Parts: sequence; C-alpha cells; structure tokens
Amino acid sequence: MTDFVTVMTTIDSEVDAAALARALVERKLAACVQRLPVASCYEWQGEVRDEPEFLLIVKTRRALYGDLEAVIRELHSYATPEIVCLDIAAGSKPYLDWIAAVTR
Repeated sequence: MTDFVTVMTTIDSEVDAAALARALVERKLAACVQRLPVASCYEWQGEVRDEPEFLLIVKTRRALYGDLEAVIRELHSYATPEIVCLDIAAGSKPYLDWIAAVTR
C-alpha cells in the first residue's frame, strides 16, 4: 500500500465535470483529474436508468481524501454522488513523487 489513492466520481454534464476537475486541481486536492464520457445503468428511486455521465478519475494523496470528498459533496449536483476511493498499490516513483509535490 502507498500513500496514494485514486478517487472516482460521476457527474451528469461535461461542463460540471470540467468545473469540478478544475476546482480539485486548483485547491491542490488532486494532481490530475481525467474526465471520460461513460454510459451508466443504475437503479435510482425504484427506477432503472440508463444515462450518459462523465467519469472523473482523481489522483491524490490518501491524507487529502476527507477534504477532497467534502469538496465533491459541496460542488456536486447529485443528492448521492458516487465517491469511491481506491488504493494505488504501486506506481512509478517519479509519478507518485509528482502527485505529492503538486498537492497540499
């Protein structure tokens, strides 16, 4: 296990995805946020939905997870946003050093 994690969230518009990604990087809670268009099938309020979303893949330090989650909740339009944190078990030392250098 390392001190680094990847956090994933989805959001319903490209504009909102870009704004959330920029906020996380500007606040130094993320070194990088990738945005990918995806199709999501899920159940919400008793209804199965199949909708386009944008997946944000956030690279950060484990110590920043609480603050990062708080900002996602603050800026996100969903009542229950997906916020999933995955350990980075191993990675390129120069890349992980860069994450550490550009986050607070």
